[in-house]
Amino acid sequence: MATAKQTAANRRNSERSTGPTSEAGLDASARIAAWRHGLAVNHHESFTFLSDEDRSKFDELLNRLIAEHVPQSETERILVRHMAESEWLRARALRLQAECVESIGGRGVQNLALFIRYQTTHERAFHRSLKELQSLRQQKAKAEIGFVSQKLKQAADTRAAEALNLKKDAQILKRDEFEFKKSVIQTRKEASEVAKSVPGDQKMAA
Repeated sequence: MATAKQTAANRRNSERSTGPTSEAGLDASARIAAWRHGLAVNHHESFTFLSDEDRSKFDELLNRLIAEHVPQSETERILVRHMAESEWLRARALRLQAECVESIGGRGVQNLALFIRYQTTHERAFHRSLKELQSLRQQKAKAEIGFVSQKLKQAADTRAAEALNLKKDAQILKRDEFEFKKSVIQTRKEASEVAKSVPGDQKMAA
């Protein structure tokens, strides 16, 4: 249980920690209350801009990332946009940190810690989206390599089958040629034997 001396000390500390009093501090505090979820948004649906932010600057950032990564599918486009949003929110957190430093009294320290945490969160989110994009492209590249390899194997198998068929055709042709020559020899042999069996007077008559 707190003693009377501790209670009095706590009361004095609370009186000194009444929050920001400067114009910049009050403005930062108001923006914290109004836009706390503006630093913890779900991408796309909840992403919005503060009154002092220029959306065209975000569009420039997004377009530069698109030009760099050239997304080829809807999934890749979503990941690139996540990267742009994460970077935008990281920069927002840094800007709000600077405002907290200007009004460091009262809730400034607490809010500064909050914005540092958001900065780290969005830095990690950026790199996570980048890693997912790179992983997706590696998987697609492997799939394409596998497809090409399969096509090459199929082409090789087709050529091998065609070569085997040509070899078989050559063997058949060679066999037919041998059988034809054999039949010619046999025919000539039979004709010779027939000629020998004919009597001489019949040959002369003929």
